Amino acid sequence: MSSANADWNGKHVLVTGGAGFIGSHVADVLLARGARVTVFDDFSTGFREFIAPARENLRVVEGDLLDQARIGEAMRGVDFVFHLAANADIKDNLAQPRKCIDQNVVVTQNVLEAMRAAGAREIVFASTGSVYGETDLIPTPENAPFPVQTSLYATSKVAAEGLLTSYALGYGFRAWIFRFVSILGPRYTHGHVMDFWRKLRRDPSRLEVLGNGKQQKSYLNVSDCVAAILVAIDKAREPINIFNLGHGYWIEVDKSIGIITRTLGLSPRLEYGGGERGWVGDSPRILLDTSRIRALGWAPTKSIEESVVETLQFLATHPFSDRRS
Repeated sequence: MSSANADWNGKHVLVTGGAGFIGSHVADVLLARGARVTVFDDFSTGFREFIAPARENLRVVEGDLLDQARIGEAMRGVDFVFHLAANADIKDNLAQPRKCIDQNVVVTQNVLEAMRAAGAREIVFASTGSVYGETDLIPTPENAPFPVQTSLYATSKVAAEGLLTSYALGYGFRAWIFRFVSILGPRYTHGHVMDFWRKLRRDPSRLEVLGNGKQQKSYLNVSDCVAAILVAIDKAREPINIFNLGHGYWIEVDKSIGIITRTLGLSPRLEYGGGERGWVGDSPRILLDTSRIRALGWAPTKSIEESVVETLQFLATHPFSDRRS
């Protein structure tokens, strides 16, 4: 990153969810570029190992984003915010709907209010490609009309996006909103690769598959995800900047299973739950149009297949990441 806009040296950056999958990678890159980084995390899904060992210019604040005073204290002196903390368990959000709203909507309001009080005005937000629901427009561009929301998780992200855009227009904030596909790679903590890996560890002879295995999904490596975010911050400087992040193709769940089982050297019996969707609210087809971020000079460097294998290698060599199963 060469332009003045992208000069992180000496900036104080707060990363919510900074001990999590994507957040810890963001913290690493910012520290390497000279920023002072405050990681804010409650460690309910993040891992201390992801931000260890302690490093110069790294401060860790353990706290709950529902605690307005706590996030207000952490925000003092901050120049820029990466709001990456969320309740990202898409599949099981209907079991605890209030938790989803609290951790995805209410905490976003808290972060924005803490920013307003502290004088911070620039924020990155992790949204989701699920906001497009079961769209007929494939690949899906950022300006696609939002359909009826089938997922409580996506609903909460739409609401949070609304808060960010309102603050950008009402209080002079600058917001970068990124609608991700599912992310893979080192420090992976949840998703289909983890689910299948856990099931095969318990019983290598059989694998339960939600749905019919024909769901088509796109994925992106975490290193490519973080690189895209930083390119957008560097080159897109409108008050509201919205980008899809994903690969240019998708794979079926069955193909992903094939990669996983070959990598693990297993030949399990596949047992399908049936139906087009894996769970209530599951979008059976997700492929995002990423021409907007590609126009800024970004392109993914790792294939989906490579990313699945890299994720499995991480899980095999970092067993602590499965301790909350």
